Amino acid sequence: MRSPHDVVVIGAGVVGAACAYYATQAGLRVAVVDRGPVAGGTTGAGEGNLLVSDKEPGPELDLALLSTRLWLELADTLGVAVEYEPKGGLVVARDAAGMALLRRFAAAQAAAGVEAAEVKGDELGELEPHLAADLAGGFHYPQDAQVQPALAAAHLLRAARAGGAELILGEAVRAVRTRADGSVLGVTTERRRLDAAAVVNAAGTWGGELARLAGVELPVLPRRGFVLVTEPLPRIVRHKVYAADYVADVASGSAALQSSAVVEGTPGGPVLIGASRERVGFDRTLSVEVLRRLAGNAAALFPVLRTVAVQRAYRGFRPYLPDHLPAIGADPRAPGLYHACGHEGAGIGLAPATGRLIAAQLTGAPPELDPSPFRPDRFAGRPAPEGEA
Repeated sequence: MRSPHDVVVIGAGVVGAACAYYATQAGLRVAVVDRGPVAGGTTGAGEGNLLVSDKEPGPELDLALLSTRLWLELADTLGVAVEYEPKGGLVVARDAAGMALLRRFAAAQAAAGVEAAEVKGDELGELEPHLAADLAGGFHYPQDAQVQPALAAAHLLRAARAGGAELILGEAVRAVRTRADGSVLGVTTERRRLDAAAVVNAAGTWGGELARLAGVELPVLPRRGFVLVTEPLPRIVRHKVYAADYVADVASGSAALQSSAVVEGTPGGPVLIGASRERVGFDRTLSVEVLRRLAGNAAALFPVLRTVAVQRAYRGFRPYLPDHLPAIGADPRAPGLYHACGHEGAGIGLAPATGRLIAAQLTGAPPELDPSPFRPDRFAGRPAPEGEA
């Protein structure tokens, strides 16, 4: 009897949802499996950033620019429920040296198709009236946008289900079944066996664990981050606003704690404050020091926030790979296994392009950009990152 599924996607976060959506659109019969609820991992702890402003020219920026176009299409398809907001980004510098760095960064991005406009210090108030008055200037990135990540994942999956996909929640994958030659036969969960010639690893921070079930290594590591959420406010922050050192933090491979000012408003009223990064495994301990740093950084950027109440804080784990590029596509070490993980903090923004690349490989269609920089087997023989076993 023929299996009812062509592909099993493991992970119901926004990346897995995008893979399922585009695979279904391509005519494939899809099952999505997750050990928890929809958006129960990194997606549910994300801010929903869709950014080109923080990416230097190269494969990740190419992926982000493709996703920028696809998110526009998805916003029309999925509707207002995903809270898509093309509000733009504003990157600011405190001094002339910081502005010089931003200027060089934006000039390099321009050649790749990124739109950015320099804003002088005395003009920043026109974009953000509540910004600190002592900033040297910044760059405005109109292509930056935001979605509500859990809603985006849920509505992508709803659209996939409307196209025939099956959604299985609350069941952990216990095994990836393979033939003697390593090729994939399907998966086994706690309750059932799912046969399929293709399995997509969209398991986020657990992507390395899932890869090992298929007999291959993928060095995905969790990188913890915290977000503060203020009381609901009038729209006092209009853009995604962050300090220039955020770009360096994103690109850093350090395991140590890093924090930089990232502030943005939301359609619902609360202001979201980040960002921190550190590799501490899956330690969920609430760090008062990190929260203090985030609050101080935000208040220095927006003094009006000094008297605003923080209602809650949450943490999540970004799926980090050592070269800061996700693993996307077929794994030649286990034919039939595809990876779509390791996006670190950019998974929500990069999800549509990832899903399109996976769907193209599953169906043999020509890809919309070169997938080779994202090859999952590119880490073979590399030592573990510093400080990790």
